[in-house]
Amino acid sequence: MRRHVVSRRRFLGATAAAMAAPMVVPARALGAGGAVPPSEQIALGVIGYGGRCRHVLSHFMLFDEVRCLAVSDCKAKQRQACKAVADRKYGNKDCKTHPDFRELLARPDIDAVLIATGDRWHTLASIHAAKAGKDVYSEKPISLTIEEGRALADTFQRYGGIYQAGHQRRSVDVYRFQNEVVRSGMIGKVHTIICRNWAGPVIRPEAPRPVPKGFDYDMWLGPTPWHPYTNARVRGWNYFWDTGAGPLIGMGCHYTDIAQWGLDRDDTGPITYEGTATWDPNAFSETPVTAEVVCTYADGVKILLQSQGAFKDRFIRFVGTEGWVQVDDGTNVVAAEPASILRHREVARRGYRHTIGHIGNLLECMRTRQPTVCDPESAHRATTICHAANICLRLGRSLRWDPKAERFLGDPEANQMISRAMRAPWTL
Repeated sequence: MRRHVVSRRRFLGATAAAMAAPMVVPARALGAGGAVPPSEQIALGVIGYGGRCRHVLSHFMLFDEVRCLAVSDCKAKQRQACKAVADRKYGNKDCKTHPDFRELLARPDIDAVLIATGDRWHTLASIHAAKAGKDVYSEKPISLTIEEGRALADTFQRYGGIYQAGHQRRSVDVYRFQNEVVRSGMIGKVHTIICRNWAGPVIRPEAPRPVPKGFDYDMWLGPTPWHPYTNARVRGWNYFWDTGAGPLIGMGCHYTDIAQWGLDRDDTGPITYEGTATWDPNAFSETPVTAEVVCTYADGVKILLQSQGAFKDRFIRFVGTEGWVQVDDGTNVVAAEPASILRHREVARRGYRHTIGHIGNLLECMRTRQPTVCDPESAHRATTICHAANICLRLGRSLRWDPKAERFLGDPEANQMISRAMRAPWTL
């Protein structure tokens, strides 16, 4: 088999255009001093203060220009916890709490928001923020349905806001290296991308109980259907169709995003979906335990979207006619065939958990008003692949998809699942 022989100069030169969106990490975010003038400070509001938000917010706070001034959460305990973190960071009592995120968005002093709620709120909170003139960093997946994703992308196009989806792997060096390898042709023509997620859990039935004090459960449910309160449903929200969609989208959208980015197809997607899944018939949870969906583009390139095995064994592999390159998401290890590809790689400084570069890119784009490295359209397209895969599994049949019209071909039942009714008073 013939191998490409690529010099380092040719390799870097050929991939410069592919990496047009830089990983921006200002020196002050890495420990350098220097006060930021008030005119350059960015007032940040937080919507949804859970475990993921605690991690991402800590990286926002590494930037001297950022000031966290407000937090909204449907749990009083979480609101107070976030306020305590911000007040301790800045040595004051300036961070205000808001039970309703719309109060936060109405504040003229807030420039941007970090949205780290569950999936059911990502789109609506982002759209409300755009209409209020705020820029947005939203956790993934960006939508609960394909219709929501399209509405999100269209809204930011209409209002001109800056939006960064929480697909932070676009700003992590190991994935950027993988992208460079793919785009430079070092593994030949790509024909398959394997996206390995972990198997879903099985949540057992649990009796309803009173809503805990200080928890606005109605706001937590938001636009989704009402269900009696149970700890299992609230803690395991990602494994019930009304509020989440399991690992195939919770993790899968990270990988489909990298796949689309590496293939330079951020404005389109596969045209056929075919797959299989297993469920536990006695589970309270609703999403698959294991799954594999083959998502095929018009030119025959395939994404194998898998949900199986252990959390630690997740990875994404691009396979080409002359080799392959893989990133092990759990260990930050890059492997390749031929192994000589790895000579072009610099030592990775950060793994997938680090959002500093992704946040830096957002802040720079807020200043320049240029699109971020993961703008609403590209995030929507990557997430749509996962939504379509789940619809394929739920219906138990193969589907044909028109990426331009964003409709399934010849399948009215599948098209009904592109959207879903929202509980009053919430609407797109």
